Amino acid sequence: MSIRDSIMDLLAGVAVPGGGNLVSADLIRALQISDDGVVRFVIEASDPQLAKALEPARAEAEARLRDLPGITNVQIVTTAPAGKAPTVAARSGGGAAGAPPNLTIGRHPTPQAGPQPVPGVARIVAIGSGKGGVGKSTLTTNLAVALARAGRRVGVLDADIYGPSQPRMLGISDRPTSEGDRIQPVRAHGVVMMSLGLMMKEGEAVVWRGPMLMGALQQMLNQVDWGELDVLLVDLPPGTGDVQLSLCQKAQVSGAIIVSTPQDVALIDARRAIDMFDKLKAPVLGLVENMSTYVCPNCGHEAHLFGHGGVAAEARARGLPFLGEIPLDLSVRLSGDAGQPVAASDGPVADAYARLAERLIGDGMA
Repeated sequence: MSIRDSIMDLLAGVAVPGGGNLVSADLIRALQISDDGVVRFVIEASDPQLAKALEPARAEAEARLRDLPGITNVQIVTTAPAGKAPTVAARSGGGAAGAPPNLTIGRHPTPQAGPQPVPGVARIVAIGSGKGGVGKSTLTTNLAVALARAGRRVGVLDADIYGPSQPRMLGISDRPTSEGDRIQPVRAHGVVMMSLGLMMKEGEAVVWRGPMLMGALQQMLNQVDWGELDVLLVDLPPGTGDVQLSLCQKAQVSGAIIVSTPQDVALIDARRAIDMFDKLKAPVLGLVENMSTYVCPNCGHEAHLFGHGGVAAEARARGLPFLGEIPLDLSVRLSGDAGQPVAASDGPVADAYARLAERLIGDGMA
């Protein structure tokens, strides 16, 4: 048995107020064991009152750990959030006097042994870009709808926690509910979706450090009842930070699709996104050129406002599949703002998304 296992077994013997122990109550965070035998971790309480009530458990844990062979020092800190994290109001069906459980999104990540599959989800495909403003979230929404129209069972996880936009683009305003300890995702246009934006007031900012982001993503992967899905599309935030790293560390990602406009500035950051997924051992399934062409609705003239062909050239240079082009069209913006994805209708833009969906299905990616 490793020293970490010995420590967790010992902490499982320390009772906490309300029943259970430090481990079963999921209170241990950031456990570290230094080479010289110093043990450090955080006991994270849900509120200041519980933090105060946990003081005897903290003292008992410290005393017990000091008696373990090889432990030279023990440093335990008890913390509690200053404000409340977003919660899902659960349906009745548990708790004292019929009171339902209160599910809170936003906590430190819990330890797990490597990337894990999400029950019922056949494939997890990340939709990424190296920068913002290239239409990644719009593509995620419309690709999901196009896949659903093609007969696939599709889910969307809005992992852009600081700037969630999937509720608006899918036209969803209902808050998620829960069954027991499982969050029920919402459904629209044949797609199931979960987003932190569904549990926030419009315009309310999420002010979290990295560990809270990582914990929220882990919860939305594993605590949401996704059902049986052929593919779960994960709308990632811009950049190459905590959320991308956490997704690949916590979930078995089938691959990533990189979205970019043709211009050189966007491609510079797209290359960083490709390099990030390479380092995280997540295969890049291909590249999509968004805002590829603009056709004037009055005269039919075709213009390339951001250039053209740059993403296809980048894919060829790297030996990666070029999955297709999506035109720049006013209908994409109008439909997204109205919560009626353009892929749910008919026309040239919907056809472009349909071709992209068919390509992914034909290649076994979705």
